[in-house]
Amino acid sequence: MGRMDQNAKPDAPMPDWEKRFRAPRVSLPEWAEDAPARSLFVSNATGTFELYAWDRATGGQRQVTDRPNGTTDGAVTPDGQWIWWFSDTDGDEFGVWMRQPFGGGEDTPAAAGLAPSYPAGLAMGRDGTVVVGRSTDEEGSTVHVVRPGAGSAAPTEIYRHPESAGVGDLSHDGSLLVIEHTEHGDAMHSALRVMRTDGSAVAELDDSEGGTKELGLTVLGFAPVDGDARLLVGHQRRGRWEPMIWDPLSGSTRELDLGLPGDVSAEWYPDASGLLVVHSHQARDELFRYDLASGERTRVETPAGSVMGATARPDGTVEFLWSSAAQPPQVRSTTGATVLDPPGMKAPDSVPVEDAWVEGPGGRIHALVQKPAGEGPFPTVFEVHGGPTHHDSDSFAGQPAAWVDHGFAVVRVNYRGSTGYGRAWTDALKHRVGLIELEDIDAVREWAVGSGLADPDRLVLAGGSWGGYLTLLGLGTQPEAWALGLAAVPVADYVTAYHDEMEALKSMDRTLLGGTPEEVPERFEASSPLTYVDKVRAPVYISAGVNDPRCPIRQVENYVNRLVERDHPHEVYRYDAGHGSLVVEERIKQVRLEIDFALRHLPRPAPGQGPALPARPQ
Repeated sequence: MGRMDQNAKPDAPMPDWEKRFRAPRVSLPEWAEDAPARSLFVSNATGTFELYAWDRATGGQRQVTDRPNGTTDGAVTPDGQWIWWFSDTDGDEFGVWMRQPFGGGEDTPAAAGLAPSYPAGLAMGRDGTVVVGRSTDEEGSTVHVVRPGAGSAAPTEIYRHPESAGVGDLSHDGSLLVIEHTEHGDAMHSALRVMRTDGSAVAELDDSEGGTKELGLTVLGFAPVDGDARLLVGHQRRGRWEPMIWDPLSGSTRELDLGLPGDVSAEWYPDASGLLVVHSHQARDELFRYDLASGERTRVETPAGSVMGATARPDGTVEFLWSSAAQPPQVRSTTGATVLDPPGMKAPDSVPVEDAWVEGPGGRIHALVQKPAGEGPFPTVFEVHGGPTHHDSDSFAGQPAAWVDHGFAVVRVNYRGSTGYGRAWTDALKHRVGLIELEDIDAVREWAVGSGLADPDRLVLAGGSWGGYLTLLGLGTQPEAWALGLAAVPVADYVTAYHDEMEALKSMDRTLLGGTPEEVPERFEASSPLTYVDKVRAPVYISAGVNDPRCPIRQVENYVNRLVERDHPHEVYRYDAGHGSLVVEERIKQVRLEIDFALRHLPRPAPGQGPALPARPQ
């Protein structure tokens, strides 16, 4: 799988928290539809996350990409002959698709004639046709068709719209294409359009009814057999994500009520006789096979925890990527075998997660708690997830485990805006953006202190991306609650962030806040950390990627300049990458800097008021 540079640490014993980052890990392999022995996966085996090809027939593995800041966006063509990968510049997410023969060879432009852009989906046909989704600030969303054997001919543009849109899938025979679009202006609730590859429209499915209802759809995939136009889609008609089957040629739909309480996603079995169902409920996942003829649902056995990906193979077995908060990721099969086991050092286990349910202003809030050995109250990190349409789960994560190793409890809150708890919970944060999430975090903070878990004088608010945004906003709107703030790649100045970010995120912000900064200035002001920077009391640590298109650097600098003007205690770490880093040593460095900042700035506990902490990162 490649060199194992991150294991070469002979001079000193390596602490467990660093081992968890350095231990080689792999993604769930994606396999070629017509050549299932050929797979593509992502691994950090060289110390940087890169793409790898795996020929299961021979057992051979090779590294496909090798770039200073890593590569994770790739796909293998249905015939298994080519690997497409997205080439950006130092993590700025703006670039072009390249391709390389599966067996190795020269990288060449895959869609000659297409200028650099942000990627917006990719669909590959069995005849060699490829559909490329793109987004730029100037053009909005465009969709282009690359024909087989076109040579130097420019790809054909078949779609263009200023609002966000992306390529979903191609039908098995290549005759139909589906895109997700938000032409109605609601970036949180997509509609679907099926078209032919010449751009002619076939059918439309829009549960939002032109943006008048907050109901979204998502593409799960066309049936994987010729002559079958059925499309598996996710819908929200009953208040949560569930699958249904839509035939765009006949217009018929079949909603599938699987009798499961949480969000439900699915993909086809390769013969289209059934669906592989992923059920996400209360931060855990489970798998089922749903037989389309009989309606029978059969459990696919997996351990308790989270399934980060699953796929049904042509022989009927299921492969899945699984982990829990206590146990590192593994790629498993229903045969009982480990599918792909990277060589070298294994990640040490961590502590299991415990559930907490707290009554909040918008309903019951689910929080996940990990704590070190000993008796509390503990210094506690409230690690806030990004997204915001995402959620924390019972899955393995190096950063919370590192805090626990250093004597901290970690609390992760699935605040309003999080996925996995129904559509109303996800959609609740509109217009009072940031402030609603912080109400939920504050309710869990009060519970953590009142229960004896958390030391009220040593509370850390931390997070990355949207979590970094909520960290800075919380430090200013709840200044007495937090002893310290750690914000990674945050939104810090919402107005400047809006003007500098990629167009797809502008669309999301217009949906969340109800307009542009010029149209609803009072909402942007109320939701911007910069508005409250003069009220911040806690020391602030900020890390930012200088090439970040999502939380651009200029708006971070605006916030930092205000801290400087106040002579407020803070530190800033700028690194040469985008919205986070794919380099293992860089990730470790950032965690070490955050822990070091916390240990230097948090107050020491009073005698008998909780455990002492190490002086510096272990």
